[in-house]
Amino acid sequence: MTHKPRVVVGLSGGVDSAVSAYLLKEQGFEVIGVFMKNWEDDDDSEYCASNIDFLDAASVADVLGIEIEHVNFAAEYKDRVFAEFLREYQGGRTPNPDILCNAEIKFKAFLDHAMRLGAEKIATGHYARVREVDGQFQLLKGLDASKDQSYFLHRLNQAQLAKTLFPVGELEKTEVRRIADAIGLPNAKKKDSTGICFIGERPFREFLNRYIANAPGPIKNELGQRIGEHVGLSFYTLGQRQGLGIGGLKAKGQVRGGGEHTPWFVARKDLAANTLFVVQGHDHPWLLSGKLVADNLSWCAGSAPSEASYGAKTRYRQADAGCAFTTSASMMQLSFTEPQWAVTPGQSAVLYDGEVCLGGGIIASAETSVSNQALG
Repeated sequence: MTHKPRVVVGLSGGVDSAVSAYLLKEQGFEVIGVFMKNWEDDDDSEYCASNIDFLDAASVADVLGIEIEHVNFAAEYKDRVFAEFLREYQGGRTPNPDILCNAEIKFKAFLDHAMRLGAEKIATGHYARVREVDGQFQLLKGLDASKDQSYFLHRLNQAQLAKTLFPVGELEKTEVRRIADAIGLPNAKKKDSTGICFIGERPFREFLNRYIANAPGPIKNELGQRIGEHVGLSFYTLGQRQGLGIGGLKAKGQVRGGGEHTPWFVARKDLAANTLFVVQGHDHPWLLSGKLVADNLSWCAGSAPSEASYGAKTRYRQADAGCAFTTSASMMQLSFTEPQWAVTPGQSAVLYDGEVCLGGGIIASAETSVSNQALG
């Protein structure tokens, strides 16, 4: 009897991981499902769908005829992901916990657990691909450009990529749903999850309020005039236009003929003065950056790529922006061909060479075309 290689699939309760498990079974693998529980502070709240997701994952396993195991990674998640998330917010930055979750939980704690189960590989429902070239493993964008998730996976290393399969990375999302429907999966029409993994659909400010003390302070315009009050710098991110409480205000000396209906955007946080600076107009110079510096670098190949021109994303779902890449031991600088909008410290800058995701780092600072030292 031929040996069937064992693959452990992270079954989230969603359609992508469900179809991934089906495709692997069709390809002749021995498939085991694992549902990861990463958060348990408020399981019973209306926003936390963990229990529903597990029931969906168990139903999928039943239809596919595979085993499913429920594994609790909440302690690891709190230590490795959530604590860092809070530290970053308290430092005035805007982190991306889904990236940290992938590096620390899904492709570390889960991978270790799968190896203990005798797996040769793990699989998830991410829209990305892995390719082996001359013994090196490359992370590629998913074929469905509108769903590509390589941005969230850019911190994976060679050891992790060597053990990982992304079965739906070769498919369009519409095809994934068609397969799910055709084989009678109970979650074929389940909507995609949105929001940060542990926050789900809940109001973000309300959630953060439970963990971070708010220190109100002034909101000022670019001239240094006080035009409102913020509820705490942690609760705002660069480029934000909702929830500022200053709609309809007309500032003196307003540029570009903007009337009172020109929206306000968060442009800068001054932590020392506990002041939030806002500007009017989406394309205000304070919101446009020609250069950024990033640290906490991670490269898929294990070492930095050569200094050259590449594409980069400074946020998920944006088109690759052309840039010149330079690096030192622990930092990288990207100089963009076109200024980038609302480049946000704490978010990730991810580098691409065509369809190959090279890795990236955490944005430390961005340089705007105007020195944004507003008047105090």
